[in-house]
Amino acid sequence: MDGANHSVVSEFVFLGLSNSWEIQLVLFVFSSMLYVASMMGNSLIILTVTSDPHLHSPVYFLLANLSFIDLGVSSVTTPKLIYDLFRKCKVISFGGCIAQIFFIHVVGGVEMVLLIAMAFDRYVAICKPLHYLTIMSPRMCIFFLVSAWMIGLIHSVIQLAFVVNLPFCGLNVLDSFYCDLPQLIRLACTDTYQLELMVTANSGLISVGSFFILIISYIVIIVTVQKHPSAGLSKALSTLSAHITVVVFFFGPLIFFYTWPSLSTQLDKFLAIFDALFTPFLDPVIYTFRNQEMKVAMRRVCRQLVSYRKIS
Repeated sequence: MDGANHSVVSEFVFLGLSNSWEIQLVLFVFSSMLYVASMMGNSLIILTVTSDPHLHSPVYFLLANLSFIDLGVSSVTTPKLIYDLFRKCKVISFGGCIAQIFFIHVVGGVEMVLLIAMAFDRYVAICKPLHYLTIMSPRMCIFFLVSAWMIGLIHSVIQLAFVVNLPFCGLNVLDSFYCDLPQLIRLACTDTYQLELMVTANSGLISVGSFFILIISYIVIIVTVQKHPSAGLSKALSTLSAHITVVVFFFGPLIFFYTWPSLSTQLDKFLAIFDALFTPFLDPVIYTFRNQEMKVAMRRVCRQLVSYRKIS
């Protein structure tokens, strides 16, 4: 690279979602409401599970950790999106961009493993109910949690190891509202064909593979329930639709991002907003909507919080 002809990029410029003031105002109100709602909903789930002894079971342990990860999913890109909406020059430093990519892939990797763990939990509860507490022991739950964080960290570090030293020497405009690998790699002033293949193999194949593992596990559960119907199994199956919905919402945008070339920037942005705002907001709604035990516990916690506030 000729230093006389190129300047090293120290920051990146986002084009954002729209230049229309009216649309920006709608997006500001909309994204702020969803962000606050998702933070409150996921925090309430964590507080409810940790404070209610009736919910100290493997399925709720995994749910609380999923809610914790959803707090991270909401916070990695959404605050920056809200802050930038009315700014004329939407910039992020090179270090900030790398940090954003790092945390996006950490929380994404952790959530992927947690969803697989939750599918395994439902499989054991429905297909091997007599051995549930033996298989889903506290040791197994901790194993799932540690594995999720290790896989998320390793996945993210591997992604960034090939990107952090790329030469960026001219173009610094991202037609997006956040940093991620596909957009960033295209700005490098070198041949990135092999690197793009690596990103597809790492993120795309992992996403598709995990998605099919989950779908196959749910098919096995459904077939088992149909062969051995009972009241207990029907109750366990009532939570399965919630798991499948969350899996589709989570993996849908990921599979599109990392396995198909960018055919439409606007579609990319829509799916990114869905992934950053809707999924963390919908997860607590979906998991609690049909779960009577969780709804009763959450109401109990809310009453305790109101009583504590009145006393103080």
